[in-house]
Amino acid sequence: MEHFLNILGIYLLFFNILSFSLFGIDKNKAVRHAYRIPEKTLFLVTILGGSLGSFLGMYLFHHKTRHLSFSVGVPILFFLHILLFAVLIYILHTV
Repeated sequence: MEHFLNILGIYLLFFNILSFSLFGIDKNKAVRHAYRIPEKTLFLVTILGGSLGSFLGMYLFHHKTRHLSFSVGVPILFFLHILLFAVLIYILHTV
């Protein structure tokens, strides 16, 4: 069980750093009018576990905060991720 939680932690760390970085890179590209990272990619990384990184990236870089799909969707995904991981950890501790 401890091994699984370590792997889960590394997985979450990876996707949160990735999502935070992608929001920063996309904001930089938006300012420079360069080729952008597709919104599908930003959402995919968020859904795969990077919701905290996306949330922090949105508000730290002031990026995508006016898009309703992001300003509502990312906090909802963050809440769902917390709920999912809390349930998962509860189940693992009771087994």
